[in-house]
Amino acid sequence: MKRIGILLSGRGSNFEAIARQIDDGKLSAEIAVVVSNVESAPGLQRARDRGLNVFSANSKGLSREAFDRQVIHVLEEKRVDLVCLAGFRRLLSASFIQAFRNRILNIHPSLLPAFPGLDAQRQALEYGVKVSGCTVHFVDEGLDSGPIVLQAVVPVLDGDTEESLSTRILAQEHQIYPEAIQYVLDGQIRINGRRALHTSL
Repeated sequence: MKRIGILLSGRGSNFEAIARQIDDGKLSAEIAVVVSNVESAPGLQRARDRGLNVFSANSKGLSREAFDRQVIHVLEEKRVDLVCLAGFRRLLSASFIQAFRNRILNIHPSLLPAFPGLDAQRQALEYGVKVSGCTVHFVDEGLDSGPIVLQAVVPVLDGDTEESLSTRILAQEHQIYPEAIQYVLDGQIRINGRRALHTSL
C-alpha cells in the first residue's frame, strides 16, 4: 500500500478528512507519519490519538534548509511515496522540493491562480468575486504555482464574511483532497508542463 506523509501546522482538519477517508475504505493509502513545525499543533495531538507516527520540531531559529533537512530525513526513513501539505505554514526549500519532485501536494483555499498566498478568502471578498473555491496542486518552487490536479467551485454570497466563506470552502477541501491523493497514488496523473493531465479521462 502506498504511504503518505502529512505536514501540518495547525488544527489538522484536512489531515482528519484524509484519515477518515482511509478509515472508510474510500482512500487506499497508509499514513506513514504526521509532521509539524509547531510542537503544540492540535493536529499533531489528533495524530497521536490515532496511534500514528509523529515528528515535531520547533522551526523557530532554524534556517529553512536546516529544518527541511530534518523533515526530509524523517519522510525518507518512513518510505513516504507522497507528501501532503495540510495547513503547513512554511515555504518549502528548493532542496525539499527536489527530494520529492512531483510528489508533493497542497490544498489552497482559492481557485488558483487567483489569490495565492495567505488570507485567500479575504482576498476574494475584497476583490468582489462571485465564485471562489479550492485547489489541489503539485508544489513547485513558486508560491501556489504548481500544476493543478483538482478544483472545486464555491459561490460567494452577498452576506459572506471571511469566516462563512472559509467554512464552505473547507467543506469542499475535505472532499477533493482525498480524491486528488488517490488519483496521484494510482498513477492517474501525468504532468505535462503546467498541466496535470488525468490519464484515465
